[in-house]
Order: sequence, then structure tokens, then C-alpha cells
Amino acid sequence: MKCMNCGQQNKETVKACRKCGRDLAVPPAWFPDAAWHLKTLGIIYAALIVFYLGVSAALKQLPKPYNIRKIPVELTPWLRHGRTYLPEDELKPPAHAAEPAH
Repeated sequence: MKCMNCGQQNKETVKACRKCGRDLAVPPAWFPDAAWHLKTLGIIYAALIVFYLGVSAALKQLPKPYNIRKIPVELTPWLRHGRTYLPEDELKPPAHAAEPAH
């Protein structure tokens, strides 16, 4: 019988290990096998997928950032359909910049 503590090979009839003295009558501690690992990792993987899908569904219910407030098109030309830039004649300065300073 092999000692689970030190690995020493002992006779089947001995009650304690010759090398470390551990009681061999006590059943060894539980050691997980490959099936247990596969089951546990499968449960963790399934839980992560459910969590990801739940968070994705919850985030889709929130409004998109550019629907929250009116953003001038000069600041966000990538939101315009078609052109990726504004021509010079469509660019306007901000309203507060047009007021004279006192």
C-alpha cells in the first residue's frame, strides 16, 4: 500500500507508514478526477455565458450615448450618413464664440 502523505510503499497489513508514521487505516482524502473537473468547468463556462448574455441584454436596454443630448454635427462628423467630413462652408463656430468679449 502506498502512503498518500509521503509516497512510501508499505505492506498491505501495516497500520502506519514506515517512513512518516501516518495512519494508513484512515481513508485517503478525496481527490477530484477528470470527470469532476469537466463537470465543474462546464458549470463555470455555462454560468459565464448566461452572465454575459444577461449583461448584454441589460446594456441593450440603455439609450445610446448620442441619443441622450443633441450634439452638434460639427463635433461628430462620423455620425452623419454618407460623407465622412464636413465641407468648409458647413463648418460653423460655436454660438458663444460669436459673442464679443466684454
